[in-house]
Amino acid sequence: MFSAIFDKRHPQSGARPGTLVIPKEAPAPRIHMIRYSAEDMTATEVNHVEELKVAFDNQAVTWIDIQGYGDKSLMQSIGDLFELHPLLLEDVVNIPQRPKTEAYGDQLLTIVRMVRVERPGEIDMEQVSIVLCKNYVLTFQERYGDVLDPVRRRIRSGKGVIRQHRADFLAYTIADTIIDGYYPVLEQIGEHLIGLEDIVVTDPTPELLIELNQIKNRLINLRRGIWPQREAVNAMVRGDHPAICPEVRIYLRDTYDHCVQTSEVTEMYREMVTGLMNTYLSSIANRTNEVMKVLTIMASIFIPLTFLAGIYGMNFEHMPELHVEWAYPAVWITMLGTAVGMLTYFWRKGWISFGTSPKSSRTRRKVESD
Repeated sequence: MFSAIFDKRHPQSGARPGTLVIPKEAPAPRIHMIRYSAEDMTATEVNHVEELKVAFDNQAVTWIDIQGYGDKSLMQSIGDLFELHPLLLEDVVNIPQRPKTEAYGDQLLTIVRMVRVERPGEIDMEQVSIVLCKNYVLTFQERYGDVLDPVRRRIRSGKGVIRQHRADFLAYTIADTIIDGYYPVLEQIGEHLIGLEDIVVTDPTPELLIELNQIKNRLINLRRGIWPQREAVNAMVRGDHPAICPEVRIYLRDTYDHCVQTSEVTEMYREMVTGLMNTYLSSIANRTNEVMKVLTIMASIFIPLTFLAGIYGMNFEHMPELHVEWAYPAVWITMLGTAVGMLTYFWRKGWISFGTSPKSSRTRRKVESD
C-alpha cells in the first residue's frame, strides 16, 4: 500500500549483518513448487523444506515460489538449504529494498517492485525478490497473490518456448511479467486524469484538489519502483554472470525497453497532474475574480444611488424638492435611469455580458475578417 513514502524494517543499530527482521503481522509462508522440462511438468504445494532438495536435480528447471515471510526459522532453513548469503537473505526479508541486481557467487539476486490494482483508486505495491541459479529460480513475495498466473499457465500448457529453456529464461519471464504489470495501472491512472481535465475547469472543489494530490503521491511511489528497476534490468543485460546466457540477455533488452517506457509514462502523468493542479488554482482565481467583478459592479451602481438617497434623506426644513408634487417619482426615475445607464455602459465596455457584448462582437468580426 502507499500508506508511507518510506517505511523500511531494519535491525537494531549494531546488529550483525544478515539479521532478519520479521513483523508480527507478516503472513505465514506458502511454498509452491513447479518443476518442468520440455517433456513434462509437475506442480506441488510444499509442506517441508526437505522437499525442496529436488531443485538441485539437473534434469529439470525448478521454480520455488515463497509467499509470506511470517516464519523466521523456515526462512533461515530455506537460506541454509540453498546456501543463500546472509546479506542476500537480509535483502529478501527486510523490506522494502531498492530494486537492484547483485551477484552472490553462482546465484544472482534481482529485486523488483510488483504493482496491481486491488480496488478502484487503490494500488498495491510489494517487493518481489528473484534468486537465479543454474537449475532453479526462487521468488520471495511479501503477501499472497501476484500477477504471475500467466507465467504458470504458459508452463502448464507447454506452449511457447519457456519449457525449452533453462532457469535464466524463467527468471526473465517472471521479471518481464512483473514489469508489464505496470501498464494496466498506468492506463487506469491516465484514463482517470483525462476524466478530471474538464472537471478541473468547470467544477474546481477542495475534494478535487485532494484527489489530485493523492494521484501525485501514487505516481511518486510508482516512480520510486520504476526508475531503479531500469538499473536492475540493465545490470542483467550488461552483466556477465554465468547464470544468464547471451540468448536470454537479448530478451532482457526488451524488458529494459519496457522499464524505460513505463518510467517515461509515469513522468508524463506527473507533469499532467502538476498541470491540472495549476489549472485548478487558475480556475479558483478566475472564479474569485468573477465574484469580485460582480461585487464591484454592484457597488459601482449603488454608489450614485446611495448618494441620491443620502441627499434626499436629510431632514433640512427648507429643501425645495420636498414640496414638489412629482419629486418622489422623479427621484425614482432618476435613480433607475442612472442604474440602467451604468449597466449599459459596463455592457458596452465588455465588463459584464448579457449574451454577447458589442466589444466582443467587434473583436470576433475582426478576427474572422483577418
